[in-house]
Amino acid sequence: MTIRRAAGLACISLLLLLLPGSGVDARRPTLPDRLDDATFWRLFTDLSESGGTFRSENLVSNERAFPAVLPEIARRASRAAAYIGVGPEQNFSYLAALKPRIAFIVDIRRQNAILHLLYKAIFELSPTRAEFLSRLFSRPRPRHLGPQSTPRDLMEAFAVGTPSADLHAAQLDDVRALLTTQHRWPVSDADLTGLSYVYAAFFDAGPDIRYSTRSFRRGRPFPNFAELMTSVDSRGAFGSFLASEASYQAVRELHVRNLIVPVVGDFAGPRALAAVGAFLRNNGLKVAAFYTSNVEMYLFRNDDWTSFSRSLGALPIDGRSVIVRSVFRGFGVGAPGTGFGTPSPVPSGPGAGLGTSGAGLGEQLRLDPIGGLVAAARRGEIASYADLVARMK
Repeated sequence: MTIRRAAGLACISLLLLLLPGSGVDARRPTLPDRLDDATFWRLFTDLSESGGTFRSENLVSNERAFPAVLPEIARRASRAAAYIGVGPEQNFSYLAALKPRIAFIVDIRRQNAILHLLYKAIFELSPTRAEFLSRLFSRPRPRHLGPQSTPRDLMEAFAVGTPSADLHAAQLDDVRALLTTQHRWPVSDADLTGLSYVYAAFFDAGPDIRYSTRSFRRGRPFPNFAELMTSVDSRGAFGSFLASEASYQAVRELHVRNLIVPVVGDFAGPRALAAVGAFLRNNGLKVAAFYTSNVEMYLFRNDDWTSFSRSLGALPIDGRSVIVRSVFRGFGVGAPGTGFGTPSPVPSGPGAGLGTSGAGLGEQLRLDPIGGLVAAARRGEIASYADLVARMK
């Protein structure tokens, strides 16, 4: 056993003594309906690893095809359902569909955890979708918006709104007060600086904020926040967490009850996923859905996917537990084991892909049963990212 793995197991053993539900009958869910602030911050701190880096600053997702899988995710709802995800706001749309008992957002970048704490504060401070967007973008709330407004109504209204520096400063004070005074976040100066930085990005870009990366190639536009929120499925139904007040309230209620916990962690790291799994198991919960986006592609660039598959195999699951995986045509070309061919042309220009189910970047988004994937890995059948892509056909 490596020193790194032994240290991780020692930390997990300690966590089992600290976390709610330790030593209980794992067949019956025991998680309370609300986590107190002390438990929330203990989970955030003790489950997290040291922060790492990634090639992009994805304050916003870049996948428009997510509405297609929401009905299948919703079918996995149960009293024992838990959720694990990665990255920014796309998680909220899956949470609105699944309505789990608890959710953990595990990402290698500490900035992503700070982003989710910003979202937590804005959700709690905003009783409606319109107020949420007003706070997120620091723009006055248009009076004509109401419970029946569509996501397109919302995004069009805020796209023409004027950002207010005074409103932004006041709302940043509100966010800090809610996290540090009301919820008693034991915050560092670096995290407060990170919070201000992330919030400023939404103020500066408004609904046009989008995924960014140093390897961005001209002619391959990433969708902006407005396009993501107005994505639809094959029937033309909106799919985001802003699709309706009911969807928004489902996510807001999880935040109010401290049940969306950000965790800083490497998918191949020694502690985060294992500790999340131990918490769920000791509270009688099962991972119903694990949104990995396309992170597994990067894990195959060395032997990290092997470590990830071991952690995956240790999670509490049942026959309905799935990974939600995305694959982008043309991304990762040249990386070992990607199995991709020549990039396909994609729509470009103003509004390209707005309101579509759309694979504007050529993405596929599918569900992969976790039990079957773990079994295949143990049989030695997953040797490359191409093997995972093949499972999506």
